[in-house]
Amino acid sequence: MDFALSEEHRMLKDLVAKFVKDALLPLEPAMLEMDAAGKVPKLSEAQRAPIDALSKEMGLWGLDAPADVGGSDLPMVAMVGVYEEMGRTITPYVLPPDSPNLRMLMATVNDAQRAQYLAPYAAGETISAIAISEPGAGADPAGMTTKAVRDGDDWVINGRKIWISKAPYADFTIAMAVTDPVKRARGGMSAFIIDKGTPGFNVLREIPMIGGQPTYEVVFEDCRVPASKLLGQEGQGFAPMQVRLSTRRLQMGIWGIALAQRALEMMVEHANQRVTFGTLLAERQSIQWWVADAATRIHAGRLMAYDVAWKLDQGMDVRTEISMLKVVGTELAWDVIDQAMQVFGAMGMTKELPLHLMASLVRTMRIYDGPSEVHRMVIARNVLGLKR
Repeated sequence: MDFALSEEHRMLKDLVAKFVKDALLPLEPAMLEMDAAGKVPKLSEAQRAPIDALSKEMGLWGLDAPADVGGSDLPMVAMVGVYEEMGRTITPYVLPPDSPNLRMLMATVNDAQRAQYLAPYAAGETISAIAISEPGAGADPAGMTTKAVRDGDDWVINGRKIWISKAPYADFTIAMAVTDPVKRARGGMSAFIIDKGTPGFNVLREIPMIGGQPTYEVVFEDCRVPASKLLGQEGQGFAPMQVRLSTRRLQMGIWGIALAQRALEMMVEHANQRVTFGTLLAERQSIQWWVADAATRIHAGRLMAYDVAWKLDQGMDVRTEISMLKVVGTELAWDVIDQAMQVFGAMGMTKELPLHLMASLVRTMRIYDGPSEVHRMVIARNVLGLKR
């Protein structure tokens, strides 16, 4: 078994690391200033434009998109390094296109949808959102009540969705709805593409979230879409939705490892400089044990990430391993960031360091796309062989 990245994939990881170091990390002080002023840390158009231009020039767009729509069609093993390097920064930037919705589209589009939606999305020309969660059905998407009813050549959608990122400005939204109330998740759930501006798709409110990036609540009120907007097969939307969710969960596990690594590096640097009562913090056993445990857990988590990625590339079922990775990565990051705050003392409580935003990001990741408790339940059921 070879645990080393190929030279090509290692060079890509190094290239992304350089991009983050040169383009994203220098913007963190501006993000911290915005947060300290009570504003949402986000890139302005003036800040985003040169970053887009640079990342595109460096060949970092469409890395895991299919080659026939202009992508690089990279395996997941290569994407682990990309996600890890991008996960180190609090500057909110995603290399186009966002992988989870990309992979759901890849699994479902027909030829017409491939040209109309997948190709421009893979090229970074459009923005997408996804509407799954509902006020009464968050971690259990099988409990959703939003319905789509066939009416001639159209589908009419009614219901309410919540916790949707990018809803007001996405060019299209992938919406999950029940098309057969009897079968539901076992053959009665479908996905639809809702274009921006479609009548009946109404954004109700913006919801401020910790970590800075807001989500939105939307309502479908007799939202009529043509039958051509059905994504994949009628009633077969649950499995592609799980592809999308699994991709984001894998990302979150890796982002957690990346944030833990950065927090560890900050902790080590400070511990080797800070003297208390005549002794370096690095010489104190409690600090040494925090550092040792963090380094050990990060190493284990990183190996888990590559194991999952390799199995995905082999076409294996890794739903259990992805749940494991999300729990391990996000909880590891939470612990290490908290210890880094403790090492920095009062300075760790300020908004002058990125630690508080790192902690906020991780805290949301422990909930998004399934809380840790649900993933532990999934792992336990699979290991115990229990029926759902």
